[in-house]
Amino acid sequence: MKEKLLQWLNLALMADLFFVLLSFVWFAAAVIGRSAGFPLGLDVWYKLWDPVMQPAIGILMAGAIASGVISWVNKRLNQAQ
Repeated sequence: MKEKLLQWLNLALMADLFFVLLSFVWFAAAVIGRSAGFPLGLDVWYKLWDPVMQPAIGILMAGAIASGVISWVNKRLNQAQ
C-alpha cells in the first residue's frame, strides 16, 4: 500500500516538474519575444503567475521534501527490523 502511494506521489511530482519546466520555457520565450517585438503571451503568463505557477512550484518543493522524508523513514524502519 505505501509503495503504491509513493509511486503515485512520485508520478504526480514528475508531472508537476514537467509543468514547471514548461512554464519556465514559456516565460523565457515570452521575454525573448517581447524584446524582439513579438507578443508571445508574457501578459498572460504574468496573470497566471500567482494562481497557477507559484502553487505548482510550492507543491513541487513540498512534495520533494515529503518524498525524501518518507523514503528516509522507510529506510530507517527497514534497518530496525
